Amino acid sequence: MEFGLFFAQQLPRPWGPDAEPAMFQESLDQVELADRLGFDYAWSPEQHFLEEYSHSSAPEVFLAAASQRTRTIRLGHAVVLMPPGYNEPARVAERIATLDVLSRGRVEFGIGHSKTRMELEGFGVDPHARHEMSLEALGQVTEMMAREPYPGYVGTHFSMPARNVVPKPVQRPHPPLWIACSDDETVRLAARLGIGALAHSFFDPAEAKTVVEDYHETFRRECVPIGHTVNPRVATMVPFHCHPDADVAKERGERAGSFFTYAVRHYHVFGRHRPGATDVWERSETVREELGGTIPHRGEHAIGSPAELVERLRAYQDAGLDQTILLHQFGRLPYAEVRASLELFAAEVLPGFAAQHAEIRARRDAELAPYVAAALARKERATGAAVPLVDAYGLSRPPLEDPDAHPPHVRDLLVELARMAAVARRLDS
Repeated sequence: MEFGLFFAQQLPRPWGPDAEPAMFQESLDQVELADRLGFDYAWSPEQHFLEEYSHSSAPEVFLAAASQRTRTIRLGHAVVLMPPGYNEPARVAERIATLDVLSRGRVEFGIGHSKTRMELEGFGVDPHARHEMSLEALGQVTEMMAREPYPGYVGTHFSMPARNVVPKPVQRPHPPLWIACSDDETVRLAARLGIGALAHSFFDPAEAKTVVEDYHETFRRECVPIGHTVNPRVATMVPFHCHPDADVAKERGERAGSFFTYAVRHYHVFGRHRPGATDVWERSETVREELGGTIPHRGEHAIGSPAELVERLRAYQDAGLDQTILLHQFGRLPYAEVRASLELFAAEVLPGFAAQHAEIRARRDAELAPYVAAALARKERATGAAVPLVDAYGLSRPPLEDPDAHPPHVRDLLVELARMAAVARRLDS
């Protein structure tokens, strides 16, 4: 099993003028540290207007910066919001490919659409069509990265004329695909589409085993890839803190986790929010005190001593999970404590899993190989379409037809342009 880190860029109030710059610099330091320590993935979400809970509104910028400070760790979008109201599909293809080039082929491309009114209404995205929009866009984004040129598309929620979308990614035909999964049906959808499942429900090992088995069974029977490759992987995310003293880890993790749990429910379940004014941290502290000192959360975590985490995470590996993503920076955990937690985990927990990973991965890949081949054979391949000749010149092009109507210095330029245009038209024919 592999391990990733999740950079949500949480920043509870109060904020000073240097709070956000410090947070992003600390996150970049943590990615660089994780790369040196041997973590496999660094994931960053796209989330908008979710004050305190997540200031990660431009993950492509954060990951691009991280790409220049790291060498081997894979850089994951978890996720890009795909409805065109958030991101035009061609811009997504361009950004993903550019990041893949900058990172020398280390990008993981996860998608989602958000469920929060703060985000959906902030961008005018129809909440009832967000799922359909996301899948339509993903299907075309993979085509834009894989095909040269992209033949164009006329669809329900967006259309685009024929263009060659550049640059192309290093990972051909496109980076591995993932989708955010919040329930059993979206896990099965991921399997049907042939893309990895990013499960965010903090399920326990017994639930994880059921999820993995359901994913693989659906993949074997029903997969028709939405992309040009498949990525039959299942990952889950859990709150994380590691300390030699399990009681210290628990105390730190519960305090930070209470804020995380409350903020999730504020933005996803019951919250009313006055932008720029509502203090989510203060509210979480009030609720925590009134509930007896902690805010209960559903599901599993990876908070404890190294020995405890080895046992807990081994159960995840035995359940068949391909990756556990550790939510390592949440609440008000200080940078020094986050760093010490990562270093301890890398020293005492990671090596045992890394030693087994290659063998487990090879065995799973071999078991799935015939089903991968069958899935790819079921995909309908687009036939080559005639690419039209399109006007490429600017809207304010000079009037080449009547150069004599201009002053001599302009006339000479227009005559030269007319000669060039004549040659270009001959080449077009």
